[in-house]
Amino acid sequence: MRTLCSSTLIGEFFIIGFAGLVAMKDPDLSSGVVWTVCGVAMFLSVLLCGMVTRPGGVQLGWALQIALILSGFVVPMMFFLGACFAGLWWASIHFGRKIDEAKARWAEQAA
Repeated sequence: MRTLCSSTLIGEFFIIGFAGLVAMKDPDLSSGVVWTVCGVAMFLSVLLCGMVTRPGGVQLGWALQIALILSGFVVPMMFFLGACFAGLWWASIHFGRKIDEAKARWAEQAA
């Protein structure tokens, strides 16, 4: 699960950065606010790569997914991209757990 979820989070890292560049075009937003919010979200996405398997890691990942979707109010394309990454996040968790279970069974059979 860790590999799939981390891959999704690293993809989000780049999407958040690109969304920040698009948000900079909005004259109502200051660059300081845009890069503070984007910087925190980018840092959280990288931090979550190491926390995915710890208690609360998946829930924090879901919070990041919701924040990405809600960022569509600033950059409308993020409604779509946030929903896509939320789907990827779900798939990473769902199939990652199945892979982890299969690996555990194979290791048990090999022993």
